[in-house]
Formats: sequence, C-alpha cells, structure tokens
Amino acid sequence: MRLWSLHPSYLDAKGLVACWREGLLARKVLLGQTKGYRNHPQLLRFKTQTDPIAALDQYLSAILEEAIQRGYAFNPAKIKHHPSHFSIPLTNGQLEYELNHLKAKLIQRDMKRYEKLTQITALLPNPIFILVKGDPEPWEIVLPLKTNIRERVGS
Repeated sequence: MRLWSLHPSYLDAKGLVACWREGLLARKVLLGQTKGYRNHPQLLRFKTQTDPIAALDQYLSAILEEAIQRGYAFNPAKIKHHPSHFSIPLTNGQLEYELNHLKAKLIQRDMKRYEKLTQITALLPNPIFILVKGDPEPWEIVLPLKTNIRERVGS
C-alpha cells in the first residue's frame, strides 16, 4: 500500500489510479471491513486523527480532484464530504524520499512525467499535509535506489 504524500498532480496515470484504489482499501481497513492491512504503517497518520475516516476522505478528495481534472471516471460516491478540516504534519524528508521513489518508477513507465518532476523547484504535498522539517517518517521503509537515477537516464 502506498498512500503518496506528494501532491497528486505529480503522479502518472498508473500512480494516480493505484493511489485512489489503495486509499479506498485503506478506508475499508479503517472501517473494519477487511482483515488485511489493519496494522499497515501508512495508516498511522490517519488513525491518529480525531476522525480517521474524515481525514482519509479529505486526503482522497485531492486524488479525486486531480482525476476529474484529467478526465478520469473515479466515483465520487466512494468517499464522503466532511465539515472537518485536517492538517497532518509531514516531514520534508518523507516528501523528498517519496519524490525520489516516484522518479525511479517514472523512469520505467513515463519519461515525460519524470522530466517534469526534475524541473520542480518547490515540492508540494497532498493538501491535507503540512510540511515540517525532519527525516523520512519513522514508519517508512527507506530503501536505497538500486542505481543512481542519473545513470538510468543516461545523464
């Protein structure tokens, strides 16, 4: 399960669809409607909120908004609008780690989007997150890239 902290506009089609589906799975987990993934570390940031479902729905609404802008047919009835607004802290180290993780994926499947990501000067998170200084989140399993990204693209 990967619930990207990055702004959804950075995701390629495959990443955006996967994030939506995994977010909906996470929603079922939080509702107690599935046996798997109950202790998945990426759910911790939602579980600690006063209303975990509302927080996850707010997260997913940004995914949905991006999908609509791209003309995708995501079903908005899968999530609910809640009056509460959440601001979940996210470390800049986590955001940077995810950017590099996404870049490694995009080299394999969407070189144009990869090139766009290399031009970013101010990295944005999903709107539910508020950036704070720090290393990758403690729940993240930080894996080194197998090869340097520059080597992969022949720079």
